[in-house]
Amino acid sequence: MGSIHIRPVRTSRDTETFIDFLWSLYSDVPAWVPPLRMDRRKLMDVKKNPFYVHADSEFFIAERDGTMVGRIAAIVNHNHNKEHGESMGFFGFFESVNDQAVANALLDAARDFVKAKGSTALRGPASPSVNDEYGLLIDGFDKSPTLLMPYNLPYYATLLEAYGLRKIKDLFAYHLSQETVYSDRFNRAHEVVKQRQSLTFRSINMNKFQEDVERVKEIYNRAWAKNWGAVAMTDAEIDALAKDLKPVIVPELVIFAESKGKTIGFGLSLPDIHQALKFNRGGGLLTGLWHLYTKKKHIDTVRIIVLGVLPEYLSTGAAGALFYETAVRARKLGYQFGEASWVLEDNERMVRSAEAMNGVIDKRYRLFQMPI
Repeated sequence: MGSIHIRPVRTSRDTETFIDFLWSLYSDVPAWVPPLRMDRRKLMDVKKNPFYVHADSEFFIAERDGTMVGRIAAIVNHNHNKEHGESMGFFGFFESVNDQAVANALLDAARDFVKAKGSTALRGPASPSVNDEYGLLIDGFDKSPTLLMPYNLPYYATLLEAYGLRKIKDLFAYHLSQETVYSDRFNRAHEVVKQRQSLTFRSINMNKFQEDVERVKEIYNRAWAKNWGAVAMTDAEIDALAKDLKPVIVPELVIFAESKGKTIGFGLSLPDIHQALKFNRGGGLLTGLWHLYTKKKHIDTVRIIVLGVLPEYLSTGAAGALFYETAVRARKLGYQFGEASWVLEDNERMVRSAEAMNGVIDKRYRLFQMPI
């Protein structure tokens, strides 16, 4: 076999090659949901994606005898390192044929890049950050990923571990069903918390969308600041995310929790449009819109993406009440299932809330790390 050549992505054609590699690996995998190519370009665009304002990055392609055999990104997220007092480097966008030599060459490239920037450890996958696609799927390969969640081939964990990377944290995806989510005990607890905290809930106001986005900014970074690995999103990052998600928002599922007139929490759930996009095998925008239009009525699942309350309300039960309110609203809209993802394995409050609603872990994702 020929030698492996690693080269950086430098041109728009390289970017397309980087993206196209997904189809060479996954086109025959039934559970894979092809991304919209437009979205992949946007995610990688270091000039327009506001994440890269505070990050150094390099994208690499691996070739053997002129044929692409893998890809990876190396990332130094300066906001992460400032927030956590670390000198961490990240890898992401990892894809490879089942060949340890290819994986080693890719990971070497990522390691060398972040080490040259002063990093003393390598963590991932983060594509490109904790606020994007995060973690490596290690259990649940027969199930399609929900919206904004990653998917990968089963042998990837073996490649990473053989390189020397080790588990640092697992992330859970909980499957919820309207048939089992409610119980007399949970119903009573919900009402007690609502009355005790004078809790009310309201939907996002699409006519005052930007005003409510500003409220999200006030809540989000405070509510999630203590989570392991969390990195505050900049105003520009939140604005860009809100713009991207606005077309698929169902207002009733974007919920503000208020106590005595004060906004104390926020929940963002979205219809799992992957149930429609999995049929869009080419990843084109127009065909993707067609599949969304024609298959929208068959979407029966929502993904609970973000749900939390301000730190001073963590012990009040308000987060559980917001969880419950999300389920009730989803049922009224006709959604039969939900996925709460992702939840840190040691986030005891969210684990308890998911279990109280009879959630079942049906996918696991893993973060790996090694010193360099």
